[in-house]
Amino acid sequence: MAKKKLIRQQPYSGKTLLVCGGSKGIGKETAKEIVRLGGSVGIVARDPEALSQAAQEIEAERASQSQFVETIACDATDMGTLKPLLEAFIDKHGVPDVLINNVGYAYPEYVQNLSLDDFKNQMDVNYYGQLVPTLILLPYYMEAKQGHIAFVSSLGGIICIIGYAAYAPTKAALVGLSETLRHELKPYNIDISILYPPDTDTPGFEIENKTKPQETAILSETASLQTAEKVAEVFVEGLVKRKLTIISGVPSLFRWLYRHAPWLVHAVTDSDLKNARKKLGKS
Repeated sequence: MAKKKLIRQQPYSGKTLLVCGGSKGIGKETAKEIVRLGGSVGIVARDPEALSQAAQEIEAERASQSQFVETIACDATDMGTLKPLLEAFIDKHGVPDVLINNVGYAYPEYVQNLSLDDFKNQMDVNYYGQLVPTLILLPYYMEAKQGHIAFVSSLGGIICIIGYAAYAPTKAALVGLSETLRHELKPYNIDISILYPPDTDTPGFEIENKTKPQETAILSETASLQTAEKVAEVFVEGLVKRKLTIISGVPSLFRWLYRHAPWLVHAVTDSDLKNARKKLGKS
């Protein structure tokens, strides 16, 4: 479905969407796209200053004065603090029609340089940061027998390469969660979507590059870097269609190959690693 056609149709007119991790990168651009399509948004993030700046940018995309952009400054992993804040949001605006979970970060490193805390911290943010908002809103959706929950995984949740020993398992966990909920919540008419973004040009990606192992950086050079705007456009188009699997760009090919010929994907990534190490003068 073309973007211009979606804008004309305004599929989110009169609807409210909640974007957790909505102050930067893919989350912020997703919120902008939703507002362009007529929706109102609540954005959740930890940094009040970043939230305020994001809200101004998102509000500038409103098609109608009836649309609203509301910010909620909170750590999405903190159930005790987030739950009453979301309950207050629901009392004011009603239950969000769609929950979008976009919380996450990557800290790539050689496995021998990763501490147990590095593993725990990424699981806490990447997995529990998307699980907690889901658990808070799920009772409302189940009672209403309708709703839509979206998660953001990664190509790294399916195809794993050097440097992501602490990150990839968190994204794979989200795949398992989304697939389980898809099945279990069918009787409640609750739709599940999961985005598999490629390397995306975001503030988080810039931070990620600071610790990325040399081999990982070389392997990343072969992948095209997408803009957050493009990924968000594909994401929202998939949400409008209520698709389970949403993939932007080349990752769709790799996911298909991994499902049907994992040995081929391993052969490619192993060869790439060998060539990278040779380039670096490593045996």
